[in-house]
Amino acid sequence: MPNKKYRVELTEEQQSHLFERLGRGERPAAEQTRVRALLKVDERTEGLAWTDARTAEALEVAKGTVAGIRRRFCERGLTGCFERKSPDREYERKLDGQQEAELIRLACSEVPEGRSQWSLRLLPDQMVELDVVEDLSHETVRQTLRTDRSQTDSSLTGVASG
Repeated sequence: MPNKKYRVELTEEQQSHLFERLGRGERPAAEQTRVRALLKVDERTEGLAWTDARTAEALEVAKGTVAGIRRRFCERGLTGCFERKSPDREYERKLDGQQEAELIRLACSEVPEGRSQWSLRLLPDQMVELDVVEDLSHETVRQTLRTDRSQTDSSLTGVASG
């Protein structure tokens, strides 16, 4: 077996945990594929580990997928293979609470003449025109309305995404 940068050597506890996850059959297909890949590339018992190419062919995934699973296991452990990594960066909010409230009020108000509904491009223009903010992108509007929609009732269904 060639020298690999990321070697997967599962403990018996990890191996039994993986077999348990696989045995239930209720996990998403992508997760089951990751479990199977880890079990195939396990180098704890010499000579039984599959190569990335053989594993990829057997699981019908790309060789890079298997290499990525191996890397994530070595960098983040067993749970790191199955859970999404949290972002490295925090983004500060573009609108404060009062500005968000104004945006929601505007989105729920009557649409301008000649329009059938508010659009994500029309709302920021109107916010700037009303001097609520100096500058605002449609993406900030989209994210704000999406966040607030999940936290409040779904009264913003009249906002178009174009």
